[in-house]
Amino acid sequence: MTLVNFNNRTRSHAPYFNNVFDSLFSEALNKNYTINKVPGVNILESETEYTIELAAPGLEKSDFQINLKKDTLSVWAEKKVVDSEVKKNYSRKEFDYLSFARSFTLPESVDAEKISAEYVNGILTIAIGKKVEVKEENKEIKVL
Repeated sequence: MTLVNFNNRTRSHAPYFNNVFDSLFSEALNKNYTINKVPGVNILESETEYTIELAAPGLEKSDFQINLKKDTLSVWAEKKVVDSEVKKNYSRKEFDYLSFARSFTLPESVDAEKISAEYVNGILTIAIGKKVEVKEENKEIKVL
């Protein structure tokens, strides 16, 4: 297979100009650095628990809502900030609004009573305990 660079521009006298605008618009549309709708997540498993780490800087503990419904753990956050400045001849207001939602399907080995969350340094950490499995004991019974 051969990759071919295709440029459907009719202006052949300024190819560099076209490439600059192509890169600017593609980065603006595809890589909007100021708006990240879904935070990055790490999911870890140990012998006793699962750990979910969500990167959500700039929020407070009160901005989060965590809900467990059947086998689905839902995490969402919402923050509204109004910055206003009143001067002699004008006033300025800027609104900042951030919200996201993530859902995770939990395995059957999860103990719903052992779920805790903490928010430290921009990371929401949710610890989900596993059920303690009862090990079946093999016992030999002697006939008397």
